[in-house]
Amino acid sequence: MAIKINLNEVKMQPHPKFDGVKIGYVVTKESHSELSIIILEVDSGIEVPLHTHEKEIDSIFVIEGEGEMFIVDSWHKVKKGDIIAIGKNELHGLKSKTPLKCYIVHAPALW
Repeated sequence: MAIKINLNEVKMQPHPKFDGVKIGYVVTKESHSELSIIILEVDSGIEVPLHTHEKEIDSIFVIEGEGEMFIVDSWHKVKKGDIIAIGKNELHGLKSKTPLKCYIVHAPALW
């Protein structure tokens, strides 16, 4: 399965769980069971609560903005250009200081 898409072509919609967060589905488990790719937009001042993924590894690339990410046991500043890798069952969360846009790959597919 090959795909080429421009960020401007990704249809953003409200996140199913979090107010102030939008999600755009690029690759879903219906088309590829080994990974899913999403774009996540987080409004300024929004917090994505601490959570884990039982099976999935997160690979996150910050496209725009600044904030803090909880990774395993502490908060770390994140900004445009940062890449974060989070293993399965590792605690993580996100607080935005400015509007944030992230490119996220889950493997195996989460969405």
